[in-house]
Amino acid sequence: MANVIVIGAQWGDEGKGKITDLLSDSADVVVRYQGGVNAGHTIVVKGQTFKLHLIPSGILYPDTECIIGSGTVIDPQVLITELDQLKELNISTDKLFISQTAHVTMPYHRLIDRAAEERRGNHKIGTTGRGIGPTYADKSERTGIRVLDLMDTQGLRDQLEWTINYKNVILEKLYNLPPLDPQDVIEEYLGYAERLRPYVVDASLKIYDAIQKRRNILFEGAQGTLLDLDHGTYPYVTSSNPVAGGACVGTGLGPTMIDRVIGVAKAYTTRVGEGPFPTELQDECGELLCSRGAEFGTTTGRKRRCGWFDAVIGRYAVRINGMDCLAITKLDVLDELAEIKVCVAYEIDGERCEDFPSSSRRFQQCRPIYKTLPGWQQSTSDCRSWEDLPTQAKDYLKFLAELMKVPIAIVSLGASRDQTIILEDPIHGPKRALLQADGTPVSLVNK
Repeated sequence: MANVIVIGAQWGDEGKGKITDLLSDSADVVVRYQGGVNAGHTIVVKGQTFKLHLIPSGILYPDTECIIGSGTVIDPQVLITELDQLKELNISTDKLFISQTAHVTMPYHRLIDRAAEERRGNHKIGTTGRGIGPTYADKSERTGIRVLDLMDTQGLRDQLEWTINYKNVILEKLYNLPPLDPQDVIEEYLGYAERLRPYVVDASLKIYDAIQKRRNILFEGAQGTLLDLDHGTYPYVTSSNPVAGGACVGTGLGPTMIDRVIGVAKAYTTRVGEGPFPTELQDECGELLCSRGAEFGTTTGRKRRCGWFDAVIGRYAVRINGMDCLAITKLDVLDELAEIKVCVAYEIDGERCEDFPSSSRRFQQCRPIYKTLPGWQQSTSDCRSWEDLPTQAKDYLKFLAELMKVPIAIVSLGASRDQTIILEDPIHGPKRALLQADGTPVSLVNK
């Protein structure tokens, strides 16, 4: 039995969907623990592409239970659309469960989100406009609507009549938007309630029961470490906690029950939206990475900013999450490059800095210090073992492992499940694999 958390080690979009899908083959239960429809997982199975926003990636395995935990925020309309799409593809959702204490995104959340972002002008933070931030804000303000509230018809009417009238004042007076009709919203959401009612459970209890039965549980988050509300590049962050600790809070699970933490990072770095990005490439090389990597957001379609691999934020992600191993994705995107750079440290005010600065203003001043490695300039998309990889590709991966001081367990070379190299069992592999004296992970040195 193993309880494993999969987290993004960069700014999100690292390919967590594929890695979670791969690991779900060994999982009995897959749990989504935070975020909302501002996240998207793209999974390719036998040439068929699945785009999921709320439903855990494990839904593609018929025997795997999937749980949307209390730390998520749920847009019922989007969730029902996903359910319908999966039904059309003959994928069963009979083993999907929704936490009764998860919060619900309402129409006024989306309206306020978009209006507030527009009002920020040059100080935009890059929100998707899906209402995620305002939903979490209401949760903290203790005025939110939870899934269990949807199930209580009269209670929902009483709560929403007051809440919508309150939100209408904000919409009209602050943002000059037309008010919402409380009765229209109430009837809409009561309809959603009936559709979702069969899926609603006490998710924390269900997860605990699975642990008592010694079942394998996989916890998946949305976004990435550097978008964490408390530990990311604030204020250019999301409104929840994608880091490993968020899995415990977002599911009602004690930290002593977690066995492993797997970090997912691209072989380069991307970022969507606003905020500092030291290794960003605004040249032909950046365009090449974007084109070869198909770097457009699953949720919004926004073009992702691309840059070289940043080991400073990588080491920070290892520390913040207590990562045991790494999955490196999209190595094949680098196949054509003659040279590949890796940021090993920053220069700030003429001084070398190897640690991530908490201040966004100071982070904006960071200039990358690069180590240049030779490229391999041959295709890796058909490689299926460590021995198949070009020597320079293996050297590149070893260098990343040395910098991050954790072993690389998985290498992804494309979107399909089979385009993957497994270097060690990421579920049952060694807990915090030993490092050599020079800091090199043993698991890669022996390859």
